[in-house]
Amino acid sequence: MTRTTESPTPHGWVSFVGSGPGDPDLLTVRAVELLRGAEVVVTEVPEQVEMVTRLLGEGCPEVVDGGFGEDGQPLTHAARAKVVLKHAKKGLRVVRLLAGDPFTYASGPEEAQSVAKAGIGFEIVPGVSSISGVPAYAGIPLTTRDHREVTVVTCDGTVDWSRYADDRTLVLLSGVGQIGDTARALIAAGRSADTPVAVTRVGTTTEQATVSSTLEHVAEDVRAARIAPPAIIVIGKVVGLRDTLSWFETKPLFGWRVLVPRTKEQAGTLVSRLRGYGAVPEEVPTISVEPPRNPQQMDKALRGLVEGRYEWIAFTSVNAVKAVREKFEEYGLDARSFSGLKIAAVGEKTAQAIAAWGLRADLVPEGEQSSIGLLEDWPEYDEDLDPINRVFLPRADIATETLAAGLVELGWEVDDVTAYRTVRAAPPPAPTREAIKTGKFDAVVFTSSSTVRNLVGIAGKPHASTIIACIGPATAKTAEEHGLRVDVLAAKPSIEELTDALADFGSARRAAMVEQGLPVTRPSDRKPSARRKATSSR
Repeated sequence: MTRTTESPTPHGWVSFVGSGPGDPDLLTVRAVELLRGAEVVVTEVPEQVEMVTRLLGEGCPEVVDGGFGEDGQPLTHAARAKVVLKHAKKGLRVVRLLAGDPFTYASGPEEAQSVAKAGIGFEIVPGVSSISGVPAYAGIPLTTRDHREVTVVTCDGTVDWSRYADDRTLVLLSGVGQIGDTARALIAAGRSADTPVAVTRVGTTTEQATVSSTLEHVAEDVRAARIAPPAIIVIGKVVGLRDTLSWFETKPLFGWRVLVPRTKEQAGTLVSRLRGYGAVPEEVPTISVEPPRNPQQMDKALRGLVEGRYEWIAFTSVNAVKAVREKFEEYGLDARSFSGLKIAAVGEKTAQAIAAWGLRADLVPEGEQSSIGLLEDWPEYDEDLDPINRVFLPRADIATETLAAGLVELGWEVDDVTAYRTVRAAPPPAPTREAIKTGKFDAVVFTSSSTVRNLVGIAGKPHASTIIACIGPATAKTAEEHGLRVDVLAAKPSIEELTDALADFGSARRAAMVEQGLPVTRPSDRKPSARRKATSSR
């Protein structure tokens, strides 16, 4: 007798995850772990889609819109729960992202009850609530040693404001549209007209803006600043601490739109550091790294490397390391082929790329991290000490002859080999080109001469009001040759030095405006004529 067994019913799992008020860096470690293991992510607001795709990249699971239906209308709690259940019943691992905290002024409780009723397992992963997160980003503590009581009020038009006549801290949700009526009601209830009020819109994002006022004037100040929802309102004496505790909106590059003309592979560190200073980086690929047209030269050099033909190999870029490593993998070779070979790196970043391969650079410039710096530390050829006098130099097709010529002067023979080509990328979209030409970008960071040439070639010259930052003297010279005025020059040719120098520039610029009693603006806010006058006075 044949016994048949039915396939077990697939068991799904739902994780209700708080995504915080907006800043993706506020995701918890557990939230990131669950997102990386999810098979379906159900979002609530459009910004979460970008956050998930940026975080997970190519490993991004299916992302489903749980905020709006096909007709564009917001989904009810019940409808959102059906979306979640639809995928969970297929036996999938579902992450349901909710703005803020899933159990604080959110639909998490209702949706979780529906999942529980369906017999599907679930978990709750708390997130940073906008109630506490947004004031914190505005530099406003909700409690202090002298102010312990906080009340959260949803402004639904039925609030009895006479209950809040004391000096407790109030956090108002959905209150921007009625702030005038609310302020008048609180004053009528006995609150002082001078009670501090802060209204923060789009909190924890680089679009955050805070209006500090009083109950007497808040309505007109909000109208003047055109503050619109979503916004969090804080009322109470704790708002006065913002003058000394504002930390987010005072970042050196807060809200600056910064153009990053680089290869996609190399933009990660630069973009991350710019975001850390409050900037909004926008990557525009200007360079595409491709294999050499004729690979025979590289093939011959690699055979010579394996056969022990070289005393040194000199890497002048991370791309050169990548090109040689890819060739090694193509031939089934590994780092053992470097046995007995001395390795030079033009700088720390290149040395790190070599270390990631399991190798150690024998020579890294102690001074200037460039071809010139490398030559200053490179030993002369000594026929008694050096059994072989040949150097393998894998580099870009457009690299200068500085290093090769300098090594020859030191007595070495150089196999100067094209390991990769840098070619101009396709032009960016029309809106980006228009933004570049009309000064909508606050700054542009150039990390090589080729990024200058290629950006100008595919998109045109940046506007005169745009701050130009360059990684080194050679790049700055190229920028000036293209009619650009260099505002920021890194002390050393590294991404860290470049971003730090731009941040220092932004910080000094902001401090000067504050000292003069002027409103803090971004370079893109300036009128072109103001830039020209400033230029001519130098």
